[in-house]
Amino acid sequence: MQQIESDHEPRPASPDTDWPAHVIHGAPALITYIDRDQRFRFANAAHQSWFGVRPERIVGRLVAEVLDAISLQSAGNCLEQALCGSPSVYEGEMFSGDARCYVHGSFQPDFDSDGSVRGVFTVFIDITERHALETRLRESEQRFYGAFQHAAIGMGLVAPDGRLLRVNAALCHMLGYREDELLALNIREITHPDDVAKSHAMAMELMDGHRDSYQLEKRYFHRDGHVVHVQLSVSLVRAPDGTPFHAVAQIQDVSQRKAYEEALFRERELAEVTLRSIGDAVITTDLQLCITSLNPIAEAMTGWSHGEALGQPVNEVFQLMDGETRAPIHNPLLDAITRDTIVELRGHAMLMHRNGFETPVEDSAASIHDHAGNVIGGVLVFHDVSATRALVLKMAHMAQHDTLTGLPNRSLLQSRLEQVVSAARRRRGRAALLFINLDHFKQINDTLGHKTGDHLLRLFAQHLRGLLRSEDTVSRTAGDEFMVVLPHVDSAVEAGKTCELLMRRWQEQPPTELTEIILSFSAGISLYPDDANDVESMIRHADTAMYEAKMQGRNSYRLFAPSMTERPAAQLRIERDLRKAMRRGDLQLHYQPKVDARTGTVVGAEALLRWQVDGRDVYRPDQFVPVAEESGLIGPLGKWALQEACRQAAEWHRSGRSVAIAVNVAPPQFLQPGFHETLRTLLHESALPPGLIELELTERMVMSGGDHSRVLMHRIKELGISLALDDFGTGYSSLSYLKHFPIDVLKIPRTFVRDIATDTDSAAIADAIITMAQSLEMSVVAEGVETEEQAEYLRQAGCALLQGFLYGAPMPAEEFALLL
Repeated sequence: MQQIESDHEPRPASPDTDWPAHVIHGAPALITYIDRDQRFRFANAAHQSWFGVRPERIVGRLVAEVLDAISLQSAGNCLEQALCGSPSVYEGEMFSGDARCYVHGSFQPDFDSDGSVRGVFTVFIDITERHALETRLRESEQRFYGAFQHAAIGMGLVAPDGRLLRVNAALCHMLGYREDELLALNIREITHPDDVAKSHAMAMELMDGHRDSYQLEKRYFHRDGHVVHVQLSVSLVRAPDGTPFHAVAQIQDVSQRKAYEEALFRERELAEVTLRSIGDAVITTDLQLCITSLNPIAEAMTGWSHGEALGQPVNEVFQLMDGETRAPIHNPLLDAITRDTIVELRGHAMLMHRNGFETPVEDSAASIHDHAGNVIGGVLVFHDVSATRALVLKMAHMAQHDTLTGLPNRSLLQSRLEQVVSAARRRRGRAALLFINLDHFKQINDTLGHKTGDHLLRLFAQHLRGLLRSEDTVSRTAGDEFMVVLPHVDSAVEAGKTCELLMRRWQEQPPTELTEIILSFSAGISLYPDDANDVESMIRHADTAMYEAKMQGRNSYRLFAPSMTERPAAQLRIERDLRKAMRRGDLQLHYQPKVDARTGTVVGAEALLRWQVDGRDVYRPDQFVPVAEESGLIGPLGKWALQEACRQAAEWHRSGRSVAIAVNVAPPQFLQPGFHETLRTLLHESALPPGLIELELTERMVMSGGDHSRVLMHRIKELGISLALDDFGTGYSSLSYLKHFPIDVLKIPRTFVRDIATDTDSAAIADAIITMAQSLEMSVVAEGVETEEQAEYLRQAGCALLQGFLYGAPMPAEEFALLL
């Protein structure tokens, strides 16, 4: 309100207006009458309380003289509109003295008898408080809506009758509906029938005021029909009169947790049933060697019931004596727990029954670990005829150890390294990993033969083991690749000195029987936590450092440095060259014969990738295939190999020389979407009978794919293609998965075949695989057959097909055609 000069005389109100003065002047609203010239003709007494100005000082003045510029600008359009004959309403800010207020203004035209506008009635009401409340309410609603809509878990507002009033995006995603589809449903329509009664009962208790909220696990149906397990948390919002208004539901998807719980329950049930039905006696103990369980066979063999034995020292229940000397035998469980390994008891061991009679037994003891790898107890497995159990334990051991050197393999090395890293993290110390690769080892195999190469690998393993501490782990992780874990080092310098010692002593004291051979090695070193904070990073960085040593001339070691590339330079070079080779057509398939074990007739072949120029290897498969898998080239490379194998097999078939061709399939290729359709297309394009192609898969590939692998394998079988399981027995100790997958052929790996004629354990494993395959109506192929002694043993054992250098190395298609 502009300042009103005190010496200005007020102008009288319009003489033809009959004002109800006692009502209008007493009203709390601002009431005025403005004529066509925009001059105030009337102002009520509220102007005094609003602006501190007597109404008579306003009457007669122009609106522009009375109102401040901001208020005039805000409400001026409404006044103009009313003077033109149209009622209007203004809601917004207006100054009240020095303060702003929020008003609601009404502008009503006043018409004379001939319909002309002669003035405007205005009424302004102060709604500042109401506007502030509305603003706060709107902000609160916006905050609620934002929190509701963008919550990470499902949210819903549910009416007392079960209708969904509002749902957020997380709930829509969880159940697979659009928002409008979900709001059209009643909560009962998406609830599993078995959960409706329980859910309804708790909702009624909530509505009746018997509880303020409730939590419930229930099941909803997804839009596609599958069940979604949820954790439901519901609270009630009531109207001011106490009646239920709506419920606020928080819904968390716990399907994965339920799946884990069900899987754990099934595993426990399976373990319980297995423990009770197994033909071996089993006793478990805690770290103090006090018994925690006995299965029924153990109860029968010891004479102790489970209840009586529980908590007793194991030596009270499981008493062993030498059958010849009658002297007590040291319990192997103590060694197994102390050394954290499997300890087998053989010889003339006798188990003393509680009632005094004796049973000859063979047993094995092993430590039990928790999820972190810590030893928490031990287990004894024993039987009076233990051949089957010993075979299973030996296979389990071989699954974690290299059969040539006896060293831990990559799987066990990784497990040990995880334990070492965890321990170093707890004590805030350091640990080191040495990644060792023999230099030019392939040349030894090629020139002196695999027998000499294997002997040299065993000598090198002994060299490493002999110079390192008992707490250090030495592992053979690939053909000429070793890793060494040093759990306690103070610095990179100490790790480097260890590597220098290994190199110097190897050069100073070469194997006496192989003095003509000069063999060096390259090594890379990574440290925890200096170079890596986890196992995979330590291995990768040590590998990178080893490649740096190779690139710098070999016969040396390198400490990992951040400046080294994430991928070794050699790998980058291989990837680059591989892309060129694929464009130029430098890759070929070579074919290694498979022969009938009885007749020696060639009945098939395994197709093997080779990268050669002018008959010489550019890179070995174990060098370029991993690079192809890592770089994503395995897809087109594997497709080409399948296409070429189908084409070649079809060509031989049309010429009357039909043989089945086996093709290795890499995990990324097998699990790639569209693999089944690719196979179908290749068969159609080559016009190849599907029975002449066989896919070789690995155990790890099959198991890692889960249900997807099983379904895909059945679909491949429907095409008429055979499926072989390569390197059987080296990946998983459990054999139960075989009945779930449509396998046609089991391949006995070279590691079991090599010593089959001289090593009873290898022979027993091979016999078991052949017998099991025959019972499951599967064929068996033995790989790596190099001697007639090996071939004769496998023939006598019932192995149908043989493959190895004894019958031919991998050869180009032209040479193989001549062999046919």
